[in-house]
Amino acid sequence: MVSDSCHHCGRDSYRSPSVVVDAVATRGSGGSKEVLLIRRGHEPCKGMLAFPGGFVDYGEDPEDAVIRELKEETGVEGSNPISIAVHGEPTRDPRKHVIALFYLVDVDPESIPTAGDDASEAYWVPLDAVTENEIAGDHIFIIDKLRE
Repeated sequence: MVSDSCHHCGRDSYRSPSVVVDAVATRGSGGSKEVLLIRRGHEPCKGMLAFPGGFVDYGEDPEDAVIRELKEETGVEGSNPISIAVHGEPTRDPRKHVIALFYLVDVDPESIPTAGDDASEAYWVPLDAVTENEIAGDHIFIIDKLRE
């Protein structure tokens, strides 16, 4: 792996955004389409619905990270991640500049989610029932995309 330090002074003082991944899993179709969501157990957005996800570890491929985060937060096994959106507005996360990579992930539609890690709950939610008032941050844009 290439060093991330300055080639002149050797220090690592670059200010870089962090990267998070979010797993978008659906089942069903039409009016009965459901989306797998978690209820956030911690700030920011504690108590709100969100896609399962989290920070990419240093040295980790984002596609591996999204499968890991899905499993950690819902207990559901995922596969075949496909990038569907990138959100990088510098103030989208109150903690710091965070770039989010959203992936459509294949899951067994019969999977029964169980909350883990940062999630207080995990469950299938009817897509039509998700409202802007209950979903964290910019995740509503992905919900709207799924409704198209």
